[in-house]
Amino acid sequence: MKRSVILFSLSVGMALVIAGCKEKGTTEIPPPNVQVVEVIQSDVPINQDFVGQIYGMFDIAIRSRVEGFLEGIHFEEGRGVKKGQLLYTIDPQPFEAKVNGFKGQLAEARTMLVKAESDLVRIEPLAEINAVSKSDLDAAVAQRDAAQAAVEAAQAALESAQIELGYTRIYSPIDGIIGKTEAYQGDFVGRGFADAVLNEVSRIDTVRVNFHIPEELYLELVMPFLQSGDSIRVQRRDEDTGLTMILSDGTIYPSKGNLDFVNRQVDPTTGTILLQATFPNPSLVLRPGQFARIRATIDLHENGLLLPQRCVQEMQGRYNVFVVTDENTVEFREIEVGGSHATSFLVVTSGLSAGEKVVYEGLQMVRSGITVNPVLKELSYTQPQS
Repeated sequence: MKRSVILFSLSVGMALVIAGCKEKGTTEIPPPNVQVVEVIQSDVPINQDFVGQIYGMFDIAIRSRVEGFLEGIHFEEGRGVKKGQLLYTIDPQPFEAKVNGFKGQLAEARTMLVKAESDLVRIEPLAEINAVSKSDLDAAVAQRDAAQAAVEAAQAALESAQIELGYTRIYSPIDGIIGKTEAYQGDFVGRGFADAVLNEVSRIDTVRVNFHIPEELYLELVMPFLQSGDSIRVQRRDEDTGLTMILSDGTIYPSKGNLDFVNRQVDPTTGTILLQATFPNPSLVLRPGQFARIRATIDLHENGLLLPQRCVQEMQGRYNVFVVTDENTVEFREIEVGGSHATSFLVVTSGLSAGEKVVYEGLQMVRSGITVNPVLKELSYTQPQS
């Protein structure tokens, strides 16, 4: 009897243990928390970047207009210079000698003129009383005229020599920053030599940026003008064209630029047309020769869809995202994008609708069909100004 009771107790205990294990094994794991964002709908400006190069507002080459040995350099390289400031001097002695020579020729010509005029004054009364022949009078007049011409020629030669002497002193044509000198004291400089350009002065408080756009894009941009009958014009400096400059390190330049020049022709070798924009440069950070990207708004996509780039996976040119449905299940979906916007957003052209929830973080932890607990993340996005 006792044995039966013991066996019954063991059976009941084992059944309870098995039931407890079975109950513990069927405990459901809560769905994981997944950070999601909503697809934004907004008017999206369509931007395009173009590679450009920076130039000074004025970039003026400093050349020697006469040949000679460089005698002096009167500036600090890389520093600011003022208009009219002396930059270089060339040995003036040969030119001074030439000036002195022409001064002597001018004095001789003036002496000959005085003699010819005196001869004419003496012959004219005699000609009136026929004391001398008519031919003698004509000869005296011709001699006076020739002497006058000789004086004028000598005067012109002297002025030319004085101008050349003035060219031995080279001055800055503008206020600006001067570069590194290409010639030093003792170098022979002048026209026709490889070192004819001595230096360059640039005004850079405002800079020019030259960039090219394809012919097809140019036609796309100007077609609305043709259809409306308006004339194509370059916008004035006081009109904000919304041009943005991105420097080579990715920094966005704080000041906007203005488009002020469109070239007269399309380059037949490249199929592009040259445009020029100006940007203020009060801090003188921008320097000629720098490369930069010019970002221009070429269209406005109304009611466009935006999604953070980190939500999107790309493989072999195909884009896909994980969408969380209203039932909190994950759905793998392929989308199409139409370029980037505001540096961290992609423009979605198909595959998503406004307000849909897309997985933002932990893409490697989710898969299609699982149930999740979506945690909405607020995006810091500023709607573009119209």
